[in-house]
Amino acid sequence: MAYFDAASALPLHPVAQQALVAAMEDGWADPARPHREGRRARLLLDAARETAADAVGCRPDELVFTSSGTDALHRGVAGALAGRARAGRHLLVSAVEHSAVLHAAEAHGAAGGGVAEIPVDRAGRVAPEAVTAALDAAPGPTALVCVQSANHEVGTVQPVAEIAERCRAAGVPLLVDAAQSLGWGRVPGDWSLLAASAHKWGGPGGVGLLAVRKGTRFAPAAPVDERESGRVPGFENIPGIVAAAASLRAFRQEADAEAARLTELVELIRRRVPELVPDVQVVGDPVRRLPHLVTFSCLYVDGETLLHALDRAEFSVSSGSSCTSSTLTPSHVLHAMGVLSEGNVRVSLPPGTGGDEVERLLDVLPGVVSEVRSQLVPPTEETAAPAGGGPGLVVDSLGRLCPIPVIELARAIGRVPVDGIITVLADDVAARLDIPAWCELRGHAYLGEVTAPFAHQIRRLH
Repeated sequence: MAYFDAASALPLHPVAQQALVAAMEDGWADPARPHREGRRARLLLDAARETAADAVGCRPDELVFTSSGTDALHRGVAGALAGRARAGRHLLVSAVEHSAVLHAAEAHGAAGGGVAEIPVDRAGRVAPEAVTAALDAAPGPTALVCVQSANHEVGTVQPVAEIAERCRAAGVPLLVDAAQSLGWGRVPGDWSLLAASAHKWGGPGGVGLLAVRKGTRFAPAAPVDERESGRVPGFENIPGIVAAAASLRAFRQEADAEAARLTELVELIRRRVPELVPDVQVVGDPVRRLPHLVTFSCLYVDGETLLHALDRAEFSVSSGSSCTSSTLTPSHVLHAMGVLSEGNVRVSLPPGTGGDEVERLLDVLPGVVSEVRSQLVPPTEETAAPAGGGPGLVVDSLGRLCPIPVIELARAIGRVPVDGIITVLADDVAARLDIPAWCELRGHAYLGEVTAPFAHQIRRLH
């Protein structure tokens, strides 16, 4: 089985396994106690903090450990907002942030705070100019800006240093979700807060970290105690923390060589998939991206079915899109980018992936996609029946989930004359994303929801 879902989690790094076992033997005591066992545990905790801080690029006393990356993000957002409550209650988040940040933003909005999203381009990039525009357009003083270092679904690396400079000039702290990128290197720039998760670099699950640089106003939103600078209450998971720090250092030592090698394999996938599989859109920035991650979307394919088919072919991959038969909600990342969401596949290669495994995926993928498409009887314009249409043809797909509305559009487009208009009635949330993306891929003009909501109009151009 080829495991190609490194963006979700990595297996425990050998160094982490060794550190975990050793720390279980020597780090079980309370590090707050002055006795011998407590001092031994404190030494392990302090050493792990120094190692992690060095990897992050902050002071050891600026870094605390949490129960997960999600916990770190929630505490970071809430603490920064509470610390700057007198300055303002407006929160800016990029439209492609991890759901943990978006959930924190929802909680802030429900409590009466202001929230606005910073848009991205079709590559998923947050432009520094867009951050400045969002700061200028805020209804009042902005308390916090959240921008990830690299996107978890499409791999686009954000210009964090430039964004941090603009935030600093505006006197607003920047929180960076570095979960996907920290293993590959430090996050550049004068950011204020940073969060990450150990299982992304081969550390144990259930360990995260939060760095808050000196000078950043921060007030823990939850009850506090004397541990972890008062920011994370409760007994520290010392074995997990030690293993997380050790694996981060080990992963970083191998990162440059692995990044160069995996970049070549990802380039191969980005180039070959559109050649091998028709009607595919590769998404994400082609240059400024993570070295190990590539995402593509396939027309006329149910995403969930495709993932299961690849699993049966012994490839563990994932999807950034939730556009499957079990949900009405497409990926918020793909939606913000304005790209195709149906049949979405994210391939993220773990360190050590061989070129032969990637070649085998490329050999298997065309047949798997063809098989899944055949289950939905995918159409082509050339085989669409010409009879019974007209310039004002209406296709009723109300109540049908993706990719069915797009399939019915493709079946019917040949029944209208060139320059004629076809209207697709589709109330699936994903239709607003996938019908325009289909038009772009097939060379037709999407006119928008012209006559009424859910009435998508398309002009046939050839």
